[in-house]
Amino acid sequence: MQTFSTTSQPWQEVLDRLPPDLDLDALAFSSGALKRRREVGDGTTLLRLAMARGPGGLSLNQTAAWAAMQGLAQLSDPAVKYRLDQAVPFLKALLEQQLAERAGGPPICWPGRSLRLVDGSHISQPGSKGSDWLVHAGYDLGGGGFFHLELTDKYGAESLLRGALLPGEVRVGDRNFANAKGLHSLRVQSHNQADFIVRAGWKAFALSQADGTAFDLIAHLRALPRDQQPHEVAVQAQVDKTTHLPLRLIILRFSPEETAKIHKRLRRRAQRDRKKLDPRTLVAAEFLILATSLPAELYPAEEVLAAYRLRWQIELAFKRLKSLLHIDQLPTRTRAASQSWLYAHLILALLCDELSRDFLAFSPSDLIDAAYQPSLWRVQKTAVLLLVLAVLGPVPIRCMLNAEPALHRQLANTRRKRKPAVSYPVQALF
Repeated sequence: MQTFSTTSQPWQEVLDRLPPDLDLDALAFSSGALKRRREVGDGTTLLRLAMARGPGGLSLNQTAAWAAMQGLAQLSDPAVKYRLDQAVPFLKALLEQQLAERAGGPPICWPGRSLRLVDGSHISQPGSKGSDWLVHAGYDLGGGGFFHLELTDKYGAESLLRGALLPGEVRVGDRNFANAKGLHSLRVQSHNQADFIVRAGWKAFALSQADGTAFDLIAHLRALPRDQQPHEVAVQAQVDKTTHLPLRLIILRFSPEETAKIHKRLRRRAQRDRKKLDPRTLVAAEFLILATSLPAELYPAEEVLAAYRLRWQIELAFKRLKSLLHIDQLPTRTRAASQSWLYAHLILALLCDELSRDFLAFSPSDLIDAAYQPSLWRVQKTAVLLLVLAVLGPVPIRCMLNAEPALHRQLANTRRKRKPAVSYPVQALF
């Protein structure tokens, strides 16, 4: 087994994975994160502090003590918080430059078409009863990683337009993205070179036929044969008073067992919320309804359904963000502190994607013919561990034992009037 010396600079290896033309110092000063070269005098140190506080899992007090032992800076807890609060524009700009370096992945399912999945995940602050932040993500199936990451507050709407559009791509989204104006904008902005596949509810669109007469989707669903074969219908959705979006609806009936589970869940929800359940909701719940702009002549319904089923990959990507990076365990309560903590996690997530792809691209040749099934979960778990260790770096025990008085003050309790000061060791009190 090959081993490597721990005397190398792991943090420098992390910096080497950032965009090659990136100047962290210039970015920190231009974004206003640094104004004077005092305790934190460069963008590299500021980034390391943010990542130690964020994905490194350190508290403000631990971050200050760690920075002192590493010889990075002598900071108090409030000083660390102030520096990281001011670093939000810097971290956001760094994330955007990382994303700008990412090219589209190879085609998936169809020649010349790249499949890109979009979704969002809600994050709550401590003590919150609802959502406070929303991470908007785009996942490239061909590249096997995120092509877009964006942080907004809870009012940021989910949209297929988040992230740069590529010619020939097909964006896949859940029912939250079934919006006629958004889908029409995607087609217009891409000059009809990008397509979409979204799941649709029975109330998502105002539908009509080609001649302009209203299209009753529920009546159409009731008239379908009771089989598990896909059915299609060409309709148009109203965008505004003068504009309509051509849609191809692909409808697949669920199995009786699946339908019974969905009906039971809907009735429980209606009973819990004390609302009357619309009978049309029960009818639509028997079907998977997809809306797409892909033409039927080139893209059969079975292939479109198979492409949509790959959407669960972005759910797994979010699960890795939460289970491996713990991005859902937000410890902060203020806006700026939450943003700096979350942006640091997103930066590390992109580094983890890149490191995992490099590892999988160079699997040993003797495993090609074996029963080799690589686990992206285990690969990214190891990648996260290595990146976090590289950020924190080795700290010898003597750094604590030979610490200067500043570290002792950092690790001491603040004086409280209601309690007498206690000296250690305790035996001296008796």
